[in-house]
Amino acid sequence: MQELTIAQIQEKLITTTELTEEEHQQLINDSRIGVRKALQKWEARRSHLKKLVEKYHQMNDFENELKMEGARKIAGIDEAGRGPLAGPVVAASVILQPDAMIPGLNDSKQLSAGKREYLYNRICESALSFGVGIVSAAEIDQINIYQAAKKAMVKAVDQMEIKPDHLLIDAMELPLKIPQKSLIKGDARSNSIAAASILAKVTRDRLMCALDQKYPGYGFAVHKGYGTKAHLEAIEQLGTCPEHRLTFAPLKS
Repeated sequence: MQELTIAQIQEKLITTTELTEEEHQQLINDSRIGVRKALQKWEARRSHLKKLVEKYHQMNDFENELKMEGARKIAGIDEAGRGPLAGPVVAASVILQPDAMIPGLNDSKQLSAGKREYLYNRICESALSFGVGIVSAAEIDQINIYQAAKKAMVKAVDQMEIKPDHLLIDAMELPLKIPQKSLIKGDARSNSIAAASILAKVTRDRLMCALDQKYPGYGFAVHKGYGTKAHLEAIEQLGTCPEHRLTFAPLKS
């Protein structure tokens, strides 16, 4: 690659994850500082990607065990929005394609908003089927948040075009006649549950941004309904709106 300019080499390294041994050696031997820095960045990025791929394979352990037992359509299920003072609770159910490879899947709370949005699109493209279930703040007040989260999960399964033959659920058991396994912190241990965690979180965040337009002044687009100082101050000034969960402290008092 000696005949290439530094800018051309930088562009090539940004758009590729593999180099031939000859190309790699040429870059190592290149005396230009700009090339050496570009190669260092490429090697760091490639090392990071390798770790993400290894983690992805590790997080397929539960799915692989179930496949060995005969399951073929394994859905991961998770929810978002148990803790906020406002807005719905949202659940998602996802069956990933058997050959899907989505490095970076993890508990949605461990990811930046930008990374979640990127992975949301990858999951939608790579899913064999997925469904989303939503339970409103008013219903949360009626049946409590635990039952509401469970209802949202059941709704998510019902929304799937392809019905699963096994469920992997993040710390919950559902009243469904489908074999299921509950995993504590499953969104950090199973790719299917992690995918559901991301779909649920992104869907809910988008809903809260829409509610910010409907009920201006509360800052829903920023804090997504959680009990931040700014949110509590807004409630003091404006009172509650129909999206607030009146059975949640401190609103209950």
